Amino acid sequence: MADSKTFAEQAGRWLDEHYPRGLGDLPSEQRIWGGRKETFANPLARQWFEAMRDKGWLAPGWPAQYGGGGLDAGQVRMLNREMQKRGCQPPMMSLGVHMMGPTIMEFGNEEQKRRLLPPIARGEIRWCQGYSEPGAGSDLAGLKCRAVPDGDDFIVTGQKVWTSFADKSDFLFCLVRTDFDAPKHEGISVLLIDMESEGVSTRPIELISGSSHFCEVFLEDVRVPKANLLGELNKGWQIAKRMLQHERNMMGQGDLGEPFNPSLPAMAFNYIGLEQGRLADGELRAAIVANEMTLHCVQTTTDRVVAEMKAGSNGAASSVLKCAATEALQDKFELLLQAMGNRALVWEKSGDVTDDEVRTAREWAFSKVQTLGGGTTEVQYNIIAKRILDLPD
Repeated sequence: MADSKTFAEQAGRWLDEHYPRGLGDLPSEQRIWGGRKETFANPLARQWFEAMRDKGWLAPGWPAQYGGGGLDAGQVRMLNREMQKRGCQPPMMSLGVHMMGPTIMEFGNEEQKRRLLPPIARGEIRWCQGYSEPGAGSDLAGLKCRAVPDGDDFIVTGQKVWTSFADKSDFLFCLVRTDFDAPKHEGISVLLIDMESEGVSTRPIELISGSSHFCEVFLEDVRVPKANLLGELNKGWQIAKRMLQHERNMMGQGDLGEPFNPSLPAMAFNYIGLEQGRLADGELRAAIVANEMTLHCVQTTTDRVVAEMKAGSNGAASSVLKCAATEALQDKFELLLQAMGNRALVWEKSGDVTDDEVRTAREWAFSKVQTLGGGTTEVQYNIIAKRILDLPD
């Protein structure tokens, strides 16, 4: 195994050889998500995706036997840093790599791992998360989606909502109720549902930002093989919580954040200007410094959470990370708009309005979603109070 310096040098050389020249900041319609429905609108993005796929670096920290790169946590961080140095775009956005895959790796049987994980690591199957329901959002354990055994299958009936990219996904990681008499936390199972199954339909939900990546999912007498039950029957709540940890960790790291990530200090300098080598607005300058420090603390906390999860810890630190990161992101976009002044009052490109100004305004609107997804901030505070601080109910 190469030492840290040697690995970083080797990774850097490989990136220099394989990252396509001319691949700039990709608009949303050209980003690669993989899966059966991927269209590869940008040939350079496809070239980059295929190079990383063949290297095993779409899932660099996964074991090689399941299609990953076999890198340890330190090497993954070094690879990410080398990519950042070179301005490399993410080769693929993937809930499967960051959330469903690690959960299947922990709770699935060997047949499921060998059947399901390599297609995720190769970007062949795209996943979505079937958790929230119209009557069970923050109270997730109150879900009503039913799964009734029938021979070698389950018959699933119900509805999911706020399901990201369900209309473009191939598989649904779905919480269902399988024991209707048990206490609500004890009668839940996890089923892995092919979205092409008869009886599955989706409907997009338009957001304030103009995006429609959230969907409703309707399940009408859908047959799901019992071989797609993850873990034990009626023991799905622990699995569900574990995947939420992965989701919160992912949100804390910004792994699925928009590739558009403007520098707050640089934009403030551009719009406000300097005075004696410093940002002219002292109050805004102090707020920007505080935000930058928070984001740095989030990164160091991320490293700790990743190490704890790899060691098998079920702690609630991911909830701390998720709260801190999503609130810092919202603060960042508020400060961006403050720095832009009247230039922030845009929604469409016209006249001398720039693409970055439009994207900043829309990302400000989208940032409001971040403290809702993965469990609302209020729910996270309850988790922190009970599981970390051991406060009474």
